[in-house]
Amino acid sequence: MADGSDPSGADEDLARLERLAGPEGAALLGRLAGTDLSGDAALRLGSALRREYPADLVADAMTQAGLRDRASTKFARAGDMWFTRDGLEQASSEVIARHRASRYAGRGRLTDLCCGIGGDLVSLAAGHDVVGVDRDPVHLWMAGRNAAAHGHRAGTVQADVRDADLTGVDGVFVDPARRSSGGRMRTGESEPPLEWCLALAGRVDAVGIKAAPGIDHALVPAGWELEFLALGRELKEAAAWSPGLAGARTRASVLDPDGTAHSLAGEPDPADGDTGVPVNGPGGWLLDPNPAVTRAGLVSELAARTGGTRIDPRIAFLTCDDRPAPTPFARTMQVIDSRPWNQKRLPSLLRSLDVGAVDVRRRGLAGDVDALARKLRGAGSRRATVVMTRAEDRPWCLVCVDA
Repeated sequence: MADGSDPSGADEDLARLERLAGPEGAALLGRLAGTDLSGDAALRLGSALRREYPADLVADAMTQAGLRDRASTKFARAGDMWFTRDGLEQASSEVIARHRASRYAGRGRLTDLCCGIGGDLVSLAAGHDVVGVDRDPVHLWMAGRNAAAHGHRAGTVQADVRDADLTGVDGVFVDPARRSSGGRMRTGESEPPLEWCLALAGRVDAVGIKAAPGIDHALVPAGWELEFLALGRELKEAAAWSPGLAGARTRASVLDPDGTAHSLAGEPDPADGDTGVPVNGPGGWLLDPNPAVTRAGLVSELAARTGGTRIDPRIAFLTCDDRPAPTPFARTMQVIDSRPWNQKRLPSLLRSLDVGAVDVRRRGLAGDVDALARKLRGAGSRRATVVMTRAEDRPWCLVCVDA
């Protein structure tokens, strides 16, 4: 079965999906749920099933079961949903989708443009009258059923999103494609282009645009908000919000696994590095800001909240003399050694500190962190993070342990 990203051959793909969704296919998918679909186990299972079912149905069912298994890290009800490989890869996790959908509270009719397999449509449909628009009929077939799998109703329209009727719509979300038949597009490129997406605010005041986390701040107009979203310490996505939905110039949102959101918002640090935050030598504690905070340019905002100071004007690490209050916006580490960088003396230093397992964190200095971590691994009982950085414009080494 095609992956659904190319509308050509869609009639055949839809017929095979309908068969897979029918009684025979549903029974087969039920047998596959939770089974080992890797390596030799998959070969043995496929051979056995082909003695009971048509070969093409077995192939489609095993592909779908494998995708559902992979999707379980993104969706709690993945076992009831429908995916293509590309659709799953491009879909946001439901934790992020629910967070974004909360922006549309109080809005009535919504339209999800470039809805794909419905990763965001599912969350938008909870409490809203929503229509998903996409030109891929296979993904639309899946999007409608994925909403239903969560107990929601969502309309679907097959069309080029440029032709979508937005009359009477109270809010729009758009996830422009950042992949083409030739692979991933360059950062900043998408289809439809960002400029077209931004212009939607001239038709509907509440507009949200999904973007890559590497988006250039300068591409987002004044009055819009640029939000960077992380699941724990992992930066996942960005979103641009029109003035009708914006609450700040930039925002870092750190989401817990249960969806609890921690928000840090404000004006981003100036490009020239003149933030007004004092610069001091490393103290007894180090704050390593969440990647969402650094991408949002809110290190100074974090410093104001924690009472931290910078160790260097151009480095995002913050330091405190006293133990700072816990914060979801940074990893807090205790500094057990601080000195100018000298890689040759590091092994003996770590032995003296009873450090064995080592992670290496680098900011402001060049180096292969994985190779260095392997070289520094020793027999000590403590686990530590070796921080390669600069302090007051000097190469510096910090040996830290988690608080």
